[in-house]
Amino acid sequence: MSLRQRPPPAAGSQYGANRSSQPPNPEEEAYNIIPIHNLIADHPSLRYPEVRAAAYALRAVGSLRKPPFGAWHDHMDLLDWLGLFFGFQSDNVRNQREHLVLHLANAQMRLQPPPDNIDTLDPGVLRRFRRKLLSNYSAWCSFLGRKSNVWIRDSAPDPRRELLYTGLYLLIWGESANLRFMPECISYIFHHMAMELNRILEDYIDENTGQPVLPSISGENAYLTRVVRPIYETVRNEVEGSKNGTAPHSAWRNYDDINEYFWSPRCFQKLKWPMDLGSNFFVLSSKSKHVGKTGFVEQRSFWNLFRSFDRLWVMLILFLQAAIIVAWEGKKYPWHALESRYVQVRVLTVFFTWSALRLLQSLLDAGMQYSLVSRETLWLGVRMVMKTVVAAGWIIVFAVFYARIWTQENNDGGWTSKGNARVVNFLEVALVFILPELLALALFIVPWIRNFLEEKNWRIFYLLSWWFQSRIFVGRGLREGLVDNIKYSSFWILVLATKFSFSYFLQIKPMVAPSKALLRIKNLEYQWHEFFDNSNRLAVGLLWLPVVLMYLMDLNIWYSIYSSFYGAAVGLFSHLGEIRNIQQLRLRFQFFASAIKFNLMPEEQLLHGRGMRNRFNDAIHRLKLRYGLGRPYKKLESNQVEATKFALIWNEIISIFREEDIINDHEVELLELPQNSWNVRVIRWPCLLLCNELLLALSQAKELVDAPDRWLWYKICKNEYRRCVVIEAYASIKQLLLQIIKFDTEEHSIIKVLFQEIDHSLDIEKFTKTFKMTALPQIHLKLISLLKLLNEPKKDPNKVVNILQALYEIVIRNFFKDQRTSDQLREDGLAPCNLDSSTGLLFENAVELPDANNGTFYRQVRRLHTILTSRDSMNNIPKNLEARRRIAFFSNSLFMNMPHAPQVEKMMAFSVLTPYYNEEVLYSKEQLRTENEDGISILYYLQTIYDDEWNNFLERMKREGMKDKNDLWTTKLRDLRLWASFRGQTLSRTVRGMMYYYRALKMLAYLDSASEKDIEEGSHELGSVRRNNSIDGFNSERSPSSRSLSRASSSVSLLFKGHEYGTALMKYTYVVACQIYGSQKAKKDPHAEEILYLMENNEALRVAYVDEVLKGRDEKEYYSVLVKYDQQLQKEVEIYRVKLPGPLKLGEGKPENQNHALIFTRGDAVQTIDMNQDNYFEEALKMRNLLEEFGTYYGIRKPTILGVREHIFTGSVSSLAWFMSAQETSFVTLGQRVLANPLKIRMHYGHPDVFDRFWFLTRGGISKASRVINISEDIFAGFNCTLRGGNVTHHEYIQVGKGRDVGLNQISMFEAKVASGNGEQVLSRDVYRLGHRLDFLRMLSFFYTTVGFFFNTMLVVLTVYAFLWGRLYLALSGVEGSALADKSSNNNALATILNQQFIIQLGLFTALPMIVENSLEHGFLAAIWDFLTMQLQLSSVFYTFSMGTRTHFFGRTILHGGAKYRATGRGFVVQHKSFAENYRLYARSHFVKAIELGLILTVYAAYSVIATDTFVYIAMTITSWFLVVSWIMAPFVFNPSGFDWLKTVEDFDDFMNWIWYRGGVFAKAEQSWERWWYEEQDHLRTTGLWGKLLEIILDLRFFFFQYGIVYQLGIAANSTSIAVYLLSWIYVVVAVAISLTIAYARDKYAAKEHIYYRMVQFLVILLVIIVIVALLEFTNFKFVDLFTSLLAFVPTGWGLILIAQVFRPFLQRTPAWEAIISLARLYDIMFGVIVMAPVALLSWLPGFQSMQTRLLFNEAFSRGLHISQIVTGKKSKV
Repeated sequence: MSLRQRPPPAAGSQYGANRSSQPPNPEEEAYNIIPIHNLIADHPSLRYPEVRAAAYALRAVGSLRKPPFGAWHDHMDLLDWLGLFFGFQSDNVRNQREHLVLHLANAQMRLQPPPDNIDTLDPGVLRRFRRKLLSNYSAWCSFLGRKSNVWIRDSAPDPRRELLYTGLYLLIWGESANLRFMPECISYIFHHMAMELNRILEDYIDENTGQPVLPSISGENAYLTRVVRPIYETVRNEVEGSKNGTAPHSAWRNYDDINEYFWSPRCFQKLKWPMDLGSNFFVLSSKSKHVGKTGFVEQRSFWNLFRSFDRLWVMLILFLQAAIIVAWEGKKYPWHALESRYVQVRVLTVFFTWSALRLLQSLLDAGMQYSLVSRETLWLGVRMVMKTVVAAGWIIVFAVFYARIWTQENNDGGWTSKGNARVVNFLEVALVFILPELLALALFIVPWIRNFLEEKNWRIFYLLSWWFQSRIFVGRGLREGLVDNIKYSSFWILVLATKFSFSYFLQIKPMVAPSKALLRIKNLEYQWHEFFDNSNRLAVGLLWLPVVLMYLMDLNIWYSIYSSFYGAAVGLFSHLGEIRNIQQLRLRFQFFASAIKFNLMPEEQLLHGRGMRNRFNDAIHRLKLRYGLGRPYKKLESNQVEATKFALIWNEIISIFREEDIINDHEVELLELPQNSWNVRVIRWPCLLLCNELLLALSQAKELVDAPDRWLWYKICKNEYRRCVVIEAYASIKQLLLQIIKFDTEEHSIIKVLFQEIDHSLDIEKFTKTFKMTALPQIHLKLISLLKLLNEPKKDPNKVVNILQALYEIVIRNFFKDQRTSDQLREDGLAPCNLDSSTGLLFENAVELPDANNGTFYRQVRRLHTILTSRDSMNNIPKNLEARRRIAFFSNSLFMNMPHAPQVEKMMAFSVLTPYYNEEVLYSKEQLRTENEDGISILYYLQTIYDDEWNNFLERMKREGMKDKNDLWTTKLRDLRLWASFRGQTLSRTVRGMMYYYRALKMLAYLDSASEKDIEEGSHELGSVRRNNSIDGFNSERSPSSRSLSRASSSVSLLFKGHEYGTALMKYTYVVACQIYGSQKAKKDPHAEEILYLMENNEALRVAYVDEVLKGRDEKEYYSVLVKYDQQLQKEVEIYRVKLPGPLKLGEGKPENQNHALIFTRGDAVQTIDMNQDNYFEEALKMRNLLEEFGTYYGIRKPTILGVREHIFTGSVSSLAWFMSAQETSFVTLGQRVLANPLKIRMHYGHPDVFDRFWFLTRGGISKASRVINISEDIFAGFNCTLRGGNVTHHEYIQVGKGRDVGLNQISMFEAKVASGNGEQVLSRDVYRLGHRLDFLRMLSFFYTTVGFFFNTMLVVLTVYAFLWGRLYLALSGVEGSALADKSSNNNALATILNQQFIIQLGLFTALPMIVENSLEHGFLAAIWDFLTMQLQLSSVFYTFSMGTRTHFFGRTILHGGAKYRATGRGFVVQHKSFAENYRLYARSHFVKAIELGLILTVYAAYSVIATDTFVYIAMTITSWFLVVSWIMAPFVFNPSGFDWLKTVEDFDDFMNWIWYRGGVFAKAEQSWERWWYEEQDHLRTTGLWGKLLEIILDLRFFFFQYGIVYQLGIAANSTSIAVYLLSWIYVVVAVAISLTIAYARDKYAAKEHIYYRMVQFLVILLVIIVIVALLEFTNFKFVDLFTSLLAFVPTGWGLILIAQVFRPFLQRTPAWEAIISLARLYDIMFGVIVMAPVALLSWLPGFQSMQTRLLFNEAFSRGLHISQIVTGKKSKV
């Protein structure tokens, strides 16, 4: 119990019972968490004086002038007062009232020490909250040089005024709808409304009316209609003008543009207050006199990568230039070359490059941002022009000074003092040039100075920095502390040193000799027409191109290597992976109770402060726990409360494992900590830990026959479990025998006396002197027989008597060392006094077995039997791998560093928010039973994958009353549906997981407040309830179906006193944003019923949705609505209904959905959880520890986002899912660990991070929503956080489950979405600002872990292209044959490049972090074995394929746009995907590119001099062939039944039908090739002029085949004239003419006069034969030229089609367009046949199908998945 006495709870005051005890009152106002409108209601939360104190503080209206706009009632408070004055909606007022009261009450509860008067609100609480809530507003005022309108002096606190300001801000925020994405817009509104509030409070008089001043906006819903709606309509009109986001970003204003309008003082001058609706702010971007873009213009170009990260490219380009200059000298080491003054001077040319790059940057700035310049922002234009002029000026200055050096050298004939003086002059100029960089370096070394200067809004600093960067509100003071600086600097210095050393010695230097040799060759004999003399420079360039590309990207490889090992070191010091399995768990379990007490239980003495001494003591304590020092378990004998608390927590965890069916009943008995019911004086450890220990103790006793007691006991006590098991076994045997023998019999007294003798001998340490140790094995065997009998369902008392008699004989005759006579035995009470025949045999009438319903007794018997018989180590208990993993992780986390847990009352309150649209909630009966084309139902699939969990479920159902399996489809249907849904990626799984927080908080609240007596009595009571009712101990009042979802009445809940519910509700709320729940209800959608079912069974669950209400014929009104299930009324009730200004979705759907529901969340923190996530009860216990991290400094800032570790739970479904989950796991653990420490650049990568709620709600929310640009909405929360001075940390002592896509098509769509999102990020203002505002080294970290990763992936693919096209050029031109035939094969640089590219391509780049993280957490051998298994399952094919996906979509998005949300689906994948579907998905991204590369490799093999040496050809091209094969074959290798011959035949027919299906206007891409072909060109319709131009330039590469190959044809007769190439186009023209002729004939004659159509075909064929014969006869044409020419002209045709697609707007109206479509169709048929050929061959060959199935489902195979039965269509087991 806390120091503050609460009123004692009423009898039976569990929360649900309390409310249901009163008759429902329909008039009573619905409430969310606390009935603030009725403070005398019997509600558990109202027992807290802090709640009443906050509510009463709000009611202190006092003498304030009453609003004239509505009736004022006595019960109204300050928020009602504000609502009436400023026209806020009543439900907004009600919502924010509860929000404010809850927060203030929670804040006051956390006060330490508690305030003197707990019935009044503490002023400090209010002041701190106001400062936090208005901190962004205050910073904004300071930035704009405006005086804050919050008129409060800290010296004179005014609680009412504080409440009015905070209330006003919350009311503005709560009703601002989409404006919440624009925090400075809300600050602007608050600024003016606060001023009007001040005028009312200060009793200003209106000059015009002479009356007391009134707000400029007032009346019903005035705020919504007059403030929110005009700005909302502006945003909406801009979005509509953007053509659904397809218009260029530069043509319309998004959320950021409109928000950044308020970063300039012009918002006060132009917009005014009340807002001037005639202001140009409200004018659309498409019209004249509009505001236009503000702050930044997003232009679609690859140059953005240079613009945003120019410092990185400057470094790489300058080093490359310097390294080539130095390496060109040919010296062994660079420092030898630099001894030469000539080399030194040549190296100075880097300053030309540097100044040229500055000029390029300034030109790009001007070219991309010119539209920002207007009359209001004229100085921006001036700066752009000046920067360009100055950059050009520097080039001239450097040219002049550099020319002077060489002029002097030439005049002097060498280097003299004058020449050296000229060099010094040049260096002096260069010093001036790099002064800004030197200044930045100095400020980097002393980061606090830079932060101070940037955060102060002093005009002098603004003027000084004007030249270098625009003055913006965000991105100031981003420097980290000195310690963090040193950490990430040392990391990057090491990475850069390695990269540059490697690049110099293994990339650049080896290229110098071949380049020189090639340049020295004169008069090369080219095999084609050469346009330029000495063009072997082009050959040198092509040779260098792949080297340069790999040089630019391989920093990523070195980052990956170093971050892997650094991350492993951090993980090692964090004590990750110390408990990996059950063996290691046994070693540590004895310290568990102390670890749980230390970490999870609050300690009063710690609440007085966290000084250095306390921290030191904590560290010592953790060391003791971690390494078993001081034996803390010695204190934990069974009378200790600590042990009982531990037992309650541990047993609850095990009980929940059983609910989840991941362990069975027997495993529960092995794992639980039983209550002490047989007076055992030691801790009764789980049977799992005691296995084999008794047998070992017996063997020790046998070995040490003659040893004294003390020595034997010393040996036994060396092992804690052995000591406990000996004591427990002895005490239990004693209790057992005394219980089964009647109390008043002679036999009972004999047994009693026998044990007294044994006890006496133990007390005087004469046990081994009195008894024979050799008799113990015989006694042991007889006891086992006895226990076996007692465990049987039908117990035979006669057999029990026989065993007892035998036991008695052994003890009397063999156990005592000193044999006694019958008389002595009778005298000692060890034999019966009467031996008459009438009394019968000993024990015959004395045995009385307890009733079969006595669960306690028989549970103890089973435990004792297990202890006596277990011989194996039980390392495979629990059998379920997931249960083992969870136990191991939870156990391990208890020994990691985490903050101390406060009491639940004093913890931070938090919410969980889950956006939901229309995904699965609960699988229906039909979904479970419906079979796919292969005969697989979802249920059968799940039964096979989760075989052990299915058996556990059946066992539980039988215990809950199931008669046979048919009941599963009737009385137990709900349980069955839940069981299946909890194994999919459904909303019900997520809700169950998140409600564990509520359940954990209730239990922890009980443990916090329960006295020792409560816990002692409760544990005994609980023990009997658990054993007598059932293994789960569920409250029998609720139906099994409802219990199986929420399990709210778990065993511990039977002990609750009532206040636990109130505490938990105040601390935790779960809001699911079911956006279309309203329309689902209206349509009677089953999803709506299932969501209602979830609410009914989860008390803390709330559902927020958008309700559309028809007003009139066309008009609609939109509302944000919050509902809950009222247990008293037994129905869903509406709590709040806040009107919106219009439709919710203006931007991206998910962030808009999150934003509308955010107003209904509560608490200091909000955890963002996605629809595919899960949570675990044992992890929920640690949530209050995690929330304490918000109060800890990490570096110079406290965290604003707490990153949380994820566990990918979909890895076991198939090998593909395993690859994906392994890749993802390494990122969410090791990757993010390094990003947080030491790199300080972790962002928010999705879920399940925990946000500082009030920090974010005043800074734009938890995601960004602008259409298309923010398609990866989550990461922008991280960008925004970093730019606004937040801090993101990462914590690995707690984890949340996460599902991932499991099929190749799902994975590819997910990767396409992510890659497209990164393509859009490249254009965004956030990335540009971070690239410029972060210091250089953090910028490197930022680049290589966000957009840089995708860019470098693209560079790897471009390297393959560059290498192959370069080789093709060298082979076809003849350069290779002339010059490099003897040298290329040993070109070291090229070999290095190929090896690097291959390493990345195989996924080894991705694999290294996986191996390192697996080694850390599961052991090195396990990690290596996993890696090898992955390779055997063709993971490299998958990673190579993924690389292609990322490259295609990232590149295409930057060039043309077209990023969109791709719904991947979260189903199970065992369904075969048709060839046509795979072709539609991968034709353009993989197949066509692979065929292009394959064609290059084929032509190279045919015409290269080097290729004649097979080994050299294979060595050079194997990596490229691997890429080609992977890109073509991966969709079929990872497709269930991918090589089934019958399916392949069906697929080909289906493909041809799809190709030729004409379809109508409404045909979909899945039905018609033509529709799909048009959709594939969509990106070309929205791209700009530069995108189209670049597309044409890229397409021209296909004409190179024709140019190169026609000169190799026999008909060319070795001529190198340009005429050969020009004449070859006749072939193309003839081919087009023939196709047009046949098409014309088909259209005209095919239907009616078919004979004419056949005649035209005959004539065309005849003509072609005549031409071929003529060519063979009269020219050098060879027959083989027919086939060779195909290699030349087929690519040309494809190039023409691609260019025609770009010109579609012009060509579509011409007759040629039909011909282009026909030709494109033929090409797609050809591509399809090329791709299908290897698939058909492998399908035809025997054995490939079974091998592919083995590869695809191997992981599941090892866990009993008979996939071969699945894919041949076996029926469900049920």
